[in-house]
Amino acid sequence: MWHSEIRYTILAVYTTSGREHTPGAHCHANPASIMGDNMATTDGQGYQFADFEVTESVKHKFAEDGYIIVRGLLNSKEITKLKTALEGDDAGILTKKYERDDGDGRTSKTALWNNPGNDITGVIARSEKVTGTMEKLLGGEIYHYHAKVIMKEAFTGGAHIWHQDYGYWYENGCLFPDMGTVYIAVDKADKTNGCMKILLGSNKAGRIDHVTIGEHLGADLKRVDELMKVCPLTYAQLDPGDALFFHCNLLHRSDQNSSPNRRWAYLVSFNRASNDPVYKHHHPGYTPLTKVPNSDIMDCGTSMESFGKNFFGGPKEDFSFAKLRDSKTSA
Repeated sequence: MWHSEIRYTILAVYTTSGREHTPGAHCHANPASIMGDNMATTDGQGYQFADFEVTESVKHKFAEDGYIIVRGLLNSKEITKLKTALEGDDAGILTKKYERDDGDGRTSKTALWNNPGNDITGVIARSEKVTGTMEKLLGGEIYHYHAKVIMKEAFTGGAHIWHQDYGYWYENGCLFPDMGTVYIAVDKADKTNGCMKILLGSNKAGRIDHVTIGEHLGADLKRVDELMKVCPLTYAQLDPGDALFFHCNLLHRSDQNSSPNRRWAYLVSFNRASNDPVYKHHHPGYTPLTKVPNSDIMDCGTSMESFGKNFFGGPKEDFSFAKLRDSKTSA
C-alpha cells in the first residue's frame, strides 16, 4: 500500500553527454550546444515515487520546464491491473474510440470521456498521487476535465502534430491556463514507437495561435520553429507506470509508430476549480472531485464501466475545432 503522504527524491539528470545539469537552467540555451548530434531524451530524469513530495523546488521546476516526470507513479501491480482492464475492456470503452487523419496516411486513435467514474481508470484519476499531486502543481483545487486512452498500434499508429492543450481549451472558454495533464505510460514509450516530444520550457512562451490542419488543431508552425531554436526538443521516454505531469502551455507532439511495439497511454486532464469555462462545450464545467487513497487502486476490480462516463464523439463534437474552422471560413 502506498502511503498517502507523498515524498520526493530527485534522480540525477544528465544530458546526452553524461554531464550532470539542472534542466531549467538551459531553457533558453542553443539546443545544438546541449544535444550535440543526438536529440535529448528524458532518460535519467525524474523523481522516484517511493520518496515523493511536491516541494517548492519541484513546483519551480514544473513552472520553468513545463513538466515533471514521476518514475513508478503506478507500481508494477497497479500498471498491470490497468493494462489488464484496458485490454479486457468488458464495458466496450475502447470500442468508443474515434480516429483522426494525421495527414500522412495514418490515423490517431483515442477513446475520451468526461467523468471519471468508479472503475480503475476513475480510481487512478481520483487517487491522491494523481489528483493530489496536480493540485499542488497547479496551486489549488482542481476538477476532472476529461480522461482518455491514446492507442498507437504497432506499425500503423498515427502522429499528433505540434500543439498546446491550452490552444484547444482557450477556445472552450477556459480563461486562464490553470490546467494540466497527467500522462501515464501503459506501454513503454520511446523514440521508436512514437513517444511524446516536447519543447522544454515552451510553456513560458504563453498561448500560441492555433489553426485547423486537416482534422487537427495545430500550433502556428512559424512560432514553433522559432521556439525550437531556444527550447530544446526532448523525447519523453517512459517505462510502464511512469508519469509525465505537464502544463497546458507546453508544446508537444508525437510521431507515427512504425515499430513492432504498441504504444498505449492513459491521460487525465485537470482544470482549476476557479477556472470554470465561460462557454458550454463538450467537456464539463466545475464538478467537485472526490479524492481517494492510493490503496483504492488495488482494492478496486478490473472491470471497466462505461455508464455515466459521457464519451466524446470525436471531431464532429469538438467545440474548439469547429470554432477555429468557422472563424477561418468567415475570414
